[in-house]
Amino acid sequence: MYYLYILECADKSLYTGITVDLERRVIEHNTSKIGAKYTRARRPVKLVYQKRFRNRSNASKAEAKVKGLSREEKLELINQVV
Repeated sequence: MYYLYILECADKSLYTGITVDLERRVIEHNTSKIGAKYTRARRPVKLVYQKRFRNRSNASKAEAKVKGLSREEKLELINQVV
């Protein structure tokens, strides 16, 4: 399984990525050098959205679509889940 995820950073910015181990990846973003350079300067981060995919191809396509959304559209996506 692959996960598309959106993190809310301490400065309220949003970061989107994909991973196979969501829990491990969020920990990496918050604590290690393995986390994305973008999130290292904006810790702590909080998981605000996740969606499962069967394969990397579909997850990557969805990630590209989400990254192309405006901030407002991403917030709408996040709020639809809650």
